[in-house]
Formats: sequence, structure tokens, C-alpha cells
Amino acid sequence: MIDVMCSLENKIAIVTGSSRGIGKAIAECFLKSGAGIVLNGKTKENLEIAEKELIDAGFSERMISIQADVSKPEEAKKLFDAAVDRFGRVDILVNNAGVFKNSLLARMDESEWDWVIENNLKSAYHCTKLAAKIMMKQRAGRIINMSSVVALGGNPFQANYVASKSGMDGLMMATAKELAPFGITVNSIAPGYIKTDMTKDFTEQMVADILKFIPLNRAGTAVEVAYAVKFLASDESSYITGQVIQVDGGRVIR
Repeated sequence: MIDVMCSLENKIAIVTGSSRGIGKAIAECFLKSGAGIVLNGKTKENLEIAEKELIDAGFSERMISIQADVSKPEEAKKLFDAAVDRFGRVDILVNNAGVFKNSLLARMDESEWDWVIENNLKSAYHCTKLAAKIMMKQRAGRIINMSSVVALGGNPFQANYVASKSGMDGLMMATAKELAPFGITVNSIAPGYIKTDMTKDFTEQMVADILKFIPLNRAGTAVEVAYAVKFLASDESSYITGQVIQVDGGRVIR
């Protein structure tokens, strides 16, 4: 009998930047699918709110919450040490932590470039490296990078963000080849226009301009992104590695 539910029963997942938005939706989706979760956020207040909501939903026994800035190697290590101490293993890593700081490149301060690269790309480097060491010993694992459709076609005023997401895809492809002999798959999810806190302040005109380029003519939801991530984290995706999976309503069709 074929299981079409993409169960994550007894799997242990670290989801960085999971205190809100897409990351939180992924964590909740994983918990509902049977996984144990390491919830993570950089801001204590947001993390506590997310933790309480998930505890109230009945997931306290399969979840721990760790405040950590994964752009810093020592804090990323703290996250993985906590996961191993609590659950004994790490089966899934979702590199979701990320920020943006829009600016015309000619006016972009170097600190704005560095901040986005460190929070998006460097955090993925730290966490992928730590996950790889654990998963190579287990000879199994799933690593999923949260990229963006802008990495596939660029976007004005986001040179730093596009570079960071393109870099995450490059990191994914290189590590997919390195880790395949150990039974570890590495892929990227590239969301398009998704309804989250990051897009809630868009004006009607901004939304209308975006929808012109989306064949499905609507924004996506964080849950729809989470379902795609769950598939890549599940056993059903065992023959998929080194790929960028778009969740964009047809925004980029190649």
C-alpha cells in the first residue's frame, strides 16, 4: 500500500527561523506529521509566542525551543547540541532563517550587504556543515534550503538578497553531490509571492503589479510552502536531490 501522507513519524527536524511566517508553518506542519521539532528564532519574544501556540496545540512533548542567531557559528552549534541532547539525532534540517534589506545597489552600504549575506547564506553554511557531520554518521538525512524565485531571475533593489539566495542554491547543489554517497539529499524550495508578515504591508497597487506575472493570479500561503518542504523531508522524495522546487504559482516557468 502506498502512503501518500509523507509521514515524518519519529524524524527529528531543526527548522531555523521558525518563530513566525513560513518557518513557523513548516514547524507546525512537521509536528502534525509526527516529527520532533527544534523551534528556533533570534528574537526571544517571537520565539516565546510561537512556542506557546504550539504547546497549546498539544505538541509540547515533541518540541524544544532554542533562541539562537545561526549566523554565528557558536550559536548554530548550540542549536544542534540541544537537538542531539534532547532527541539523540537530527534527520532533517530546514535552512529557513533569513532577512532582507532593500536598496539600490549604487546606494547600498556595505553593512547592508554583509548583514543579508551573513543572516541568509552564512547561516545556511554553518547549519549545513553541522547537520552534515551528524547525518553522515547516520548515513541518512534531508537538508532543505529556503531560497526564492528571485534567485532564478533577479530583482531590482535586492542585489544582496538575490546574491544570498543564489548562493544558497549553489551551496545546495555542491553539498547534494558531496553528501549523496551517505544517503543524504539536499534541495531548495523557491517560494514566490507568499502571504506572510513580510508582505502584509504591500499596497493594493504593489499586489496588483505582482499578480500580473503570476498565472494562478493569487498569492501563495505559508502552508502551501510547508507542504512542499514536508515532501522533500519525507521518504517519498528519496530520489530527488540537487533540485530547486518552485512554489510560485507559475511566476517563473522554465
